[in-house]
Amino acid sequence: MDISNKLIKQVDEMRYLTTENTWRYRSILRYFYLEYEKMKHYLYKEEVFEELKKHHEFKEYTIEQCRQDLDVLISWRNLLAIQDTSKVSTVEEFKNKQFRYQLSEYSVEIERLTIRLENLHAESASLEPSLLERIKEELSKLPLVIDEDRKTVHNWWNNLSADFKRLNQNYQDYIRDLYSIKAEEMMKTKEFLVFKDKFIEYLRDFIKGLQNNGSAIEYILKSYHASDAITVLEKAIEYELSIPRLDTEISYELLKENFYSRWENLEEWFLGSPTRESEASKMLDITNEIIRKITRYAAQISESRNSAANRKEEYKKLGKMFLNCKDINEAHKLSSFAFGIFHMKHIKANEIRETDSINSDIFEEKSTIQNIKPRIRTYREKSRTTPIRNNEQKKKDMLQRIIAVREEERKVMDQYIIENKIDFKNLPTIPSHVRTTLLRWLSKGLNGTDYGSRTEDGRNYKVILPDFRHKKCILHCEDGDLEMPAFTIEFER
Repeated sequence: MDISNKLIKQVDEMRYLTTENTWRYRSILRYFYLEYEKMKHYLYKEEVFEELKKHHEFKEYTIEQCRQDLDVLISWRNLLAIQDTSKVSTVEEFKNKQFRYQLSEYSVEIERLTIRLENLHAESASLEPSLLERIKEELSKLPLVIDEDRKTVHNWWNNLSADFKRLNQNYQDYIRDLYSIKAEEMMKTKEFLVFKDKFIEYLRDFIKGLQNNGSAIEYILKSYHASDAITVLEKAIEYELSIPRLDTEISYELLKENFYSRWENLEEWFLGSPTRESEASKMLDITNEIIRKITRYAAQISESRNSAANRKEEYKKLGKMFLNCKDINEAHKLSSFAFGIFHMKHIKANEIRETDSINSDIFEEKSTIQNIKPRIRTYREKSRTTPIRNNEQKKKDMLQRIIAVREEERKVMDQYIIENKIDFKNLPTIPSHVRTTLLRWLSKGLNGTDYGSRTEDGRNYKVILPDFRHKKCILHCEDGDLEMPAFTIEFER
């Protein structure tokens, strides 16, 4: 991340969104934007004033207020003012400074953003397998695209980037909506049962598409060499730099960082990394979890509906039995059988029973004696004083044994350290206890800050990741072989 002056400075062009007169400023700029979309780039203040006066919110609006608002928006660089001298015939008209106003580039993008935010909930996200299929088809074209001209490569890269961006955005938005409080509440309603099956079928279709296309994309990405991707990206960057621009200048380093980062994100999304699971497998797990949640909620709703219906018939039958009782005493007896004792006292004890049978009666088991303690705050049990034993010699003996074991471990591990490094791809056949120690160091380093950690005897080291993401090696051990990334452990001098 680059903390530049552009990043930390205040964006004056957005001040019109949070002021006392925002309702006026936003209306003016929205009118400018709508006319801009119709390819009308310049407006006079009289045109703006006439449009605003059509709405009841601006009944008391004056042409002077309109001029002041336009001046404010010019000071915030939302509008650009150009003096119109084409219709000037006198010095007096020139002094009046008749201006044409144009929407600035920043304001165009800000208005586009506000329109998107206004329609954020109107455009619902979706999980479409067709995006995965398009990404698979685009990636399969990479060997053919390498030999094409820069323009063709640039178009291919734009299509691939747009599909991947849309897939990632739709996935994030859809999962966010499904995990929202509103969705949770809706899943618990009876109305949800109507389209539950259709909803689950939709998610399962997406899972099938993800499994089929995701595996194919993973295979395609693994089959390419890193040089193929670099060649294509460099051609796309060259074409992007060749596009003539009037007011902006894009550097090669900025484009390279952007394009290469997007390609790495695409690879990580489907392949993962040595320390992180791929986003595709995460999405598969999350979607399966949502299906289980929907099924569980639906089962609970159906169960509660059925139990309520059955209980209603039981209460009707019980009510008839109470009506048929001869007197109140018989009704009391029926109540005791139906509902039990209303004010029952339960006595609990952690006693070991002689039998685990649920049919045995309490009177059939042997009686026990319970020691009851006084229920007062000042009660304390008598404590017995015990002398402190001197374990100094035991501690010394244990320390000596630990030091001896650590020294023996260090001597064994030093055999595999060459030039302060342990290169996993160059290791000979090693015993199982050496492999355990190496993997423990590797795990501590990968989970540490900057991939660094410390051994048991106090030596600092750092884990060096392989140059290429998918570079593997075989670690030969006495009890078998282990395929793993070609890590290197480097010790500090």
